[in-house]
Amino acid sequence: MAILKSYSLRLRESTPQFPRPNLCDNYKRRNAKWTPPQAAVIPNIHLPMRSFEVKNRTSAEDIKSLRLITAIKTPYLPDGRFDLEAYDALVNMQIEYGAEAVLVGGTTGEGQLMSWDEHIMLIGHTVNCFGGSVKVIGNTGSNSTKEAIHATEQGFAVGMHAALHINPYYGKTSLEGLISHFNSVLPMGPTIIYNVPSRTGQDIPPHIINSVAESPNLAGIKECVGNGRIEQYTGNGIVVWSGNDDQCHDARWSHGATGVISVTSNLVPALMRELMFGGKNTALNAKLLPLIDWLFQEPNPVGLNTALAQLGVVRPVFRLPYVPLPLKKRVEFVNLVKEIGRENFVGKKYVQVLDDDDFILVGRY
Repeated sequence: MAILKSYSLRLRESTPQFPRPNLCDNYKRRNAKWTPPQAAVIPNIHLPMRSFEVKNRTSAEDIKSLRLITAIKTPYLPDGRFDLEAYDALVNMQIEYGAEAVLVGGTTGEGQLMSWDEHIMLIGHTVNCFGGSVKVIGNTGSNSTKEAIHATEQGFAVGMHAALHINPYYGKTSLEGLISHFNSVLPMGPTIIYNVPSRTGQDIPPHIINSVAESPNLAGIKECVGNGRIEQYTGNGIVVWSGNDDQCHDARWSHGATGVISVTSNLVPALMRELMFGGKNTALNAKLLPLIDWLFQEPNPVGLNTALAQLGVVRPVFRLPYVPLPLKKRVEFVNLVKEIGRENFVGKKYVQVLDDDDFILVGRY
């Protein structure tokens, strides 16, 4: 019994002694103001996969000067794969008629319907074939920061001149999360941030842009909220491109925008160049507005895909869920082409209405 008592005493002495909880401390912890766990973010565990070789690299300053950037369409073969011959012809027409840059794999180019392998391949193909004649901006944004980082690394590795980044959509984050997301991709190279709340469900407020604008790699903003917002930025020296074709003339000449990232320029690049370079031209703007309204009566790129097929410059192939505009709207487009002048549109073929059976809808590709 004496041995057991002695062992029990030694056991109690060797047991770690923890302080008793203080009820006052617990109250303070429960009522303290929560602050974001910024110290938990460790940015340097994985160093950015970037190159500092500058011989053929583009700076953010080179991107800031661009006036007309075309969000280029991606055409398809009947089985849904890329039609690179038609794509090359489209890009060549953009270069011929004065576009200074193409945005590859954006919403208009249906990046949302591409695998990342397809996406990076198309960026690399565009750089390889046209990078000496036009700036190539790759849409490497994602609602996953991990994917955005990886795609942006690959995009710059294959030679794109700048990246386009959207804020995380659907699985939206906090405002602090937006800053962390953009700061994760900005170190890799020249970047345009894209604000389009109608698609993402979340506005990027100006104070977020002002915060990340400290990065020398921020080339500017593609802004879709409107010209009032554009003027807020341009008044503070931040470069802005209008993301709304119907507002881009006034944005450029009355609100300080540098230019436009355009859908309509896929169809009438020379006229859009005149709109961005030729000074205030309300007559030309009024001439183009019916076409622009027609293009956006359904979500982009439905109208553009239909129009380019009717002009005969791409095959009438749609990757689902996109489908062509109905017959009545296709007739309207033929009339618009006649009013504006066929010579102002891309391609050389006569514009056609096309029958419903002419279109190919591809669900697997």
